[in-house]
Amino acid sequence: MDFNQWEPIYQQILDDFGFSREEDETAALLLSNLLVGSSSAGTDVLDTLIKRRDVLVCGNAPCLSDDLDVVEIENHVVIAADGAAAVLLDRGIIPDIIVTDLDGDIEKEITANQQGSIMVVHSHGDNTVKLLKYVPLMKDIIGTTQAKPLGNVHNFGGFSDGDRCVFMALEFNASSITLAGFDLDDENVDPIKKKKLQWAHRLLRMIANMN
Repeated sequence: MDFNQWEPIYQQILDDFGFSREEDETAALLLSNLLVGSSSAGTDVLDTLIKRRDVLVCGNAPCLSDDLDVVEIENHVVIAADGAAAVLLDRGIIPDIIVTDLDGDIEKEITANQQGSIMVVHSHGDNTVKLLKYVPLMKDIIGTTQAKPLGNVHNFGGFSDGDRCVFMALEFNASSITLAGFDLDDENVDPIKKKKLQWAHRLLRMIANMN
């Protein structure tokens, strides 16, 4: 996703939620500095994993377990959106990639990382403390931001963990993208989460219209 295309959408998100662009940019710079000299990974690893492959993106809605029962997981590159990683691990599945803003079960995400999961760690204005705490405990990390990208912190598009997984799969030319554990109409969530789901729905529709 070219940032010039993403920036107007990002500005709408900032305005809708009242988020601070400056704080997002500060978080991206922090993550960039944390990745210097660490066990970071280049985006070529994503290209190798995803390009011309069938991708399964796992969200963390309650329907995830049921959805996994009807998918041939072994035929897919598995991308977990944050909390979905814990559900996958409990079923003995190590995700190929975990996309996280460090808001899920971090201990299980670190376990998965130790067993081979690539970590796509997202920075935003509200998670700087978690970046400082957890990034040094991880390896094979690719940094992302929803603000302007830096040399080692990328912006593939997307807002919430789930739709960012889809944008990333699209960016690296997946053959197909299958969703599991997505319930964008979930009414059993707080108002902020509901608004995030509405944005995810909007962004996924945008992707569908692009292809």
